Amino acid sequence: MKSIETLLREHPFFAGMAAADIATLAGCARNEQLEAGQTVFREGGEANRFYLIRHGRVALLTHGGNRGWLTVETLQDGDVLGWSWLIPPYRWQFDARATSRTRVTAFDGNCLRATCEADNRLGYDLAKRFAGELARRTAATRLQLLDIYGGDRERA
Repeated sequence: MKSIETLLREHPFFAGMAAADIATLAGCARNEQLEAGQTVFREGGEANRFYLIRHGRVALLTHGGNRGWLTVETLQDGDVLGWSWLIPPYRWQFDARATSRTRVTAFDGNCLRATCEADNRLGYDLAKRFAGELARRTAATRLQLLDIYGGDRERA
């Protein structure tokens, strides 16, 4: 069985991070398993965690009124789930539900925020990594919207 530090070193989100920083972050983490259909978090709820998906799939959902639940994105092996722990007021922006049995490494947001406050260099490194994730997701959402609504229209 691999240690949390080993799992973090192997995850793409932490690629190139110093071993000492990974060891520090491992102190805020634990391994968990999510069952298919299990709700991970709900929109508007307190966001005090983030997850590295090691194996499995998790759908990000939003309620579309009379359209019911809409899948915004499906995350899988190697992806990061949850950034709301980092940005006040620390509330989830979507619902998340495991669509298969999923193994994750879960991080305690309170522990991470305290760690980042105590070590600003590490906090900045972590913030840059999350900013990169947000940029990739924003670009993916833009492409998805163009696919749904068409990209042929002139800009207003």
